Amino acid sequence: MKSWPAAFVPQVPGRSPDVRVRDTVTGELLPAAVGESASVYVCGITPYDATHLGHAATYVTFDLLVRALRDSGVAVRYIQNITDIDDPLLDRAERDGIGWEELATREIDLFREDMTALAVLPPDEYLGAVESIPTFIEPIEKLLASGDAYLVPAPDASHAGAHDVYFDVSRDPKFGSVSRLDEAGMLDLFAERGGDPDRPGKRNRLDALMWRAHREGEPSWDGGQLGPGRPGWHIECACIACNRLGVPIDVQGGGTDLIFPHHEMSAAHARAFSGKPTFARAYVHQGMVGLDGEKMSKSKGNLVFVSELRRRGVDPMAIRLALLARHHAEDWFWEDRDLASAQERLATWRAAVSGNGGPPAEETVAEIRAALADDLDSPQALTAVDRWAKESLTHGGDDLGAPGVLARALDALLGIRL
Repeated sequence: MKSWPAAFVPQVPGRSPDVRVRDTVTGELLPAAVGESASVYVCGITPYDATHLGHAATYVTFDLLVRALRDSGVAVRYIQNITDIDDPLLDRAERDGIGWEELATREIDLFREDMTALAVLPPDEYLGAVESIPTFIEPIEKLLASGDAYLVPAPDASHAGAHDVYFDVSRDPKFGSVSRLDEAGMLDLFAERGGDPDRPGKRNRLDALMWRAHREGEPSWDGGQLGPGRPGWHIECACIACNRLGVPIDVQGGGTDLIFPHHEMSAAHARAFSGKPTFARAYVHQGMVGLDGEKMSKSKGNLVFVSELRRRGVDPMAIRLALLARHHAEDWFWEDRDLASAQERLATWRAAVSGNGGPPAEETVAEIRAALADDLDSPQALTAVDRWAKESLTHGGDDLGAPGVLARALDALLGIRL
């Protein structure tokens, strides 16, 4: 699947220090890369609605990570999936009376436009679940053969004797190590986030679907010995990550709402079929963005869409700055004043770099790099730029090259084009 155009990234003298990120599992700061290369996998959208600010915050955050790593001299291989077949997509298509493929195509196109406008660098590979289905079959068959997966009769399937395939979480001694939840907490989230704890025939209420046999009215694909059907959500990311990056990957990323069940289950699947004890060295999660006192989500309908802000004439760089003003791990609620503050900051920065010279910029560039290397501390990076801009507008400066140096650094490191 095509991604979106890659923006030009200017060269900036110097280099970022080694980038460290706070691992969700241990709470410790860990190197994002070991050696001269890093593998990053970030879970993509399910394309049944437009890109809201919660989505945008996630992809801007991991864009910062990729930029900082590359600026530090690390060769990054960045993979992102897109869940272009899943129950929410089918349900929304049925509700709206359009084909699920048409809905997915429309929303994926809009997502590409939003990412381009926000100056998010595209992943090295952008992989849809549908195009990747052939790579899911062998791992599922392997797990059935090993006893890590099992069959559950599907009497409502379109063909007699059909079975769904489930993963047996009791077979994984490390299950629960990502989320660190107790069983009650897992069950609450499992039911809320697409799981089926009460499905008859399962060995464990937390066992996750890996292959759904074909039902009438649903799309299906050739599953070989599994029969016609479609994949479960978690096996999709496990297979794509392992296939494209190998195990362990350096950074697994996404929103905090993916910690359980998605990242927990994906890691369990990958450990089981790869035989490796670790799926990801570090888990990095974006905090939730809310509106009117609640998490911003499609199910609640309390969404602020990037495309709608753009249609209103809002500069995408102001949207990006509003997102960068909060630390990525923080949960926060969007308010109109967030955008107003970002627009004011953007105007100030543009005025500051438009002068005939300014204060030396090297120290400010070093501060930006140090902030991003310290768990992607974008608020601290913005504060450093604010100080330079205030000094430039208040007192000026005789370093004729400083405005250009800083403008290139903001473009390369923060993705802010002045």
